[in-house]
Amino acid sequence: MEYVIGADLGTSAVKVILVNQIGVLCGEASRPFSIIQPHSGCSEQDPNEWTEKTKEAIKELVEKSSVEAEQIKGISFSGQMHGLVLLNREGKVLRNAILWNDTRTTEQCRQIEDVIGKERLLKLVKNPALEGFTLPKLLWVKEHEKELFEKAAVFLLPKDYVRFRMTGRIHSEYSDAAGTLLLDVKHKTWSKEICSGLGIPESICPELVESGAFVGCLTPEFAAETGLSSHTKVFAGGADNACGAVGAGILKEGDALCSIGTSGVVLTYESDPVQEFNGNIHFFNHAAPKAYYSMGVTLSAGQSLSWFKDVFAEHLSFDSLISELDDSQPGAGGLLFTPYLSGERTPHADADIRASFIGMDSSHKRADFVRAVIEGITFSLHESIEQFRAGGKEISRIISIGGGAKSEKWLQIQADIFNAEIIRLTSEQGPAFGAAMLASVGCGWFPTLESCAGQFVHVKETFTPRRAFSGRYQELFQIYRDVYRKTKSLNERLARFRM
Repeated sequence: MEYVIGADLGTSAVKVILVNQIGVLCGEASRPFSIIQPHSGCSEQDPNEWTEKTKEAIKELVEKSSVEAEQIKGISFSGQMHGLVLLNREGKVLRNAILWNDTRTTEQCRQIEDVIGKERLLKLVKNPALEGFTLPKLLWVKEHEKELFEKAAVFLLPKDYVRFRMTGRIHSEYSDAAGTLLLDVKHKTWSKEICSGLGIPESICPELVESGAFVGCLTPEFAAETGLSSHTKVFAGGADNACGAVGAGILKEGDALCSIGTSGVVLTYESDPVQEFNGNIHFFNHAAPKAYYSMGVTLSAGQSLSWFKDVFAEHLSFDSLISELDDSQPGAGGLLFTPYLSGERTPHADADIRASFIGMDSSHKRADFVRAVIEGITFSLHESIEQFRAGGKEISRIISIGGGAKSEKWLQIQADIFNAEIIRLTSEQGPAFGAAMLASVGCGWFPTLESCAGQFVHVKETFTPRRAFSGRYQELFQIYRDVYRKTKSLNERLARFRM
């Protein structure tokens, strides 16, 4: 039997899984990351920590399995999107990586709009200028750390940096590059117009390859430190959401996915690059060849539940906390939560908005707050679904992955709020599984990702909307949508107190 490794470089941790030729999970390991927050709105990580923790996780995976190193034929990556890593000519990191959830770049977003134009930007890169993307980060460094920027020989995205440390070769691939605001999504090239207009040297843009491309074997040093063979093939991989879609079998028109991790996304498969959402929904290259996906984002999805647990229920496990849902009715007794802990992305591209509990009274118990947080996250994701539906897409069946798929109670809430069938898979390993599928096809086990999905991806159970609860949630959703508008000016006035 042969095996591949799928690695998911997330925001909070790296997760690696071992998968065999018939799609069976044969082992997993993970290591947490630290986040550096020098100021409010800033979010950074040390890229070298990514590499070291990835080595540790792979070494544990190999040691705990009974698999010989030569049996592990390939490895591929999924990675957190948008993060900026700058390297000098010697391949050394010049500064901490600036992450996707960093919101310091509002002025740079306005600069992009002024120079390129909002409509022209959407035509070229299919997405508006938002703080989370990579280009505003490049412009911020160019303005605030000029000497450092002048030393930069190349920029990389997070997983691409770790892959460089594994192989010694520098590449980016289309699904992750699509989240930089520098890639012409339709033509799959770095945009000369954007680079020249904003003073970004084209030379710092890495070579582009397909997500399934073979980019080299492990260096002898990396192989020795992890217990792998230096003959192990490395494949380019994809952005976390693209790989999550691959791992869930989102590979044809009509397929939709809900993924709840630190952030949350709802995405649909797209075959036509001229699909237009006027910037309200993101549009990226898929990890599948000649394909795309449209996506709405909730910045603080699972993070909202983690925050609530850490602050108000540190002694409880997540399972215990979610079990309290039984002690609160749908609607949480008139308590609403908006999950804007780090601002919001869809449909409100707003770095200043912050979270709210609305409707608290003395009768509310902790269970009501837990339910309000979970319902609020799901309402936020539902705003993206409503954007898809308004654009003419039918969303009636959604595969759910990530933390939100680990709880039957939360899956049922998704079905009730989304008013759609929610599908749980038999083996749900999220983006890491998609990365393993890319490696499986790269190693020649399957001719296409679709044929791989036929072997690897299976439905476990389906959750259907309960009519009475769906109606109640639709009423609450209308109120939820008003909270943003009514708290926007208050949060703008509060922003200066968050320094």
